[in-house]
Amino acid sequence: MCERKAVIKNTDMSEEVQQDSVECATQALEKYNIEKAIVAHIKEELDRDNPTWHCTVGRNFGSYVTHETKHFIYFYQGQVAILLFTSD
Repeated sequence: MCERKAVIKNTDMSEEVQQDSVECATQALEKYNIEKAIVAHIKEELDRDNPTWHCTVGRNFGSYVTHETKHFIYFYQGQVAILLFTSD
């Protein structure tokens, strides 16, 4: 398992979905080194339950998004920031 602990900066989702999102991101970071591949893995996994997820991964980015209620999380895994949300 990855030694990086997730640091959640902002969220609007249930604890269960938060845990699933962090676990999915952890698996992607363990498996891939390229951000594009990390994003593809996370999105593929999350889209199985709800096919409208947006995913941003990186060390330096800004964002301002509108999201569906209970479908937003922004967190760090080590030095990598991860933003996940759905919108209609």
